[in-house]
Amino acid sequence: MATSAAPVRPTKIAAPHGATCLTIEWSDGVRQEIPHDIVRGLCPCASCQGHGGGIRYQNGGNLELIAIERVGNYALTLRWGDGHDSGIYTFRYLRRLGDLVRDPGPEALKAAGISPAE
Repeated sequence: MATSAAPVRPTKIAAPHGATCLTIEWSDGVRQEIPHDIVRGLCPCASCQGHGGGIRYQNGGNLELIAIERVGNYALTLRWGDGHDSGIYTFRYLRRLGDLVRDPGPEALKAAGISPAE
């Protein structure tokens, strides 16, 4: 019988002024740094991605992260220097981004995007 593990949650989130990465420390002890261009380029909102299937890297947009706000107990919304703030990044999605930045790497992630199953 499978047991359900508690979901992994961020314990610390940081992107100091001038930073180029969003740093997340997770409840299981993992620390990830996700470059701003990946976080912004793979914004999951409908205005960036449309209403289709997967999430594709969108080049461009201001990469200055000026605000991080919690959305309930499951996600973050990020405000960028150009005012864009409509993406809701679930903790699960952010964790997946961090994993994919590590392997296969940022350039491969930009080329492939993320499928809906992920």
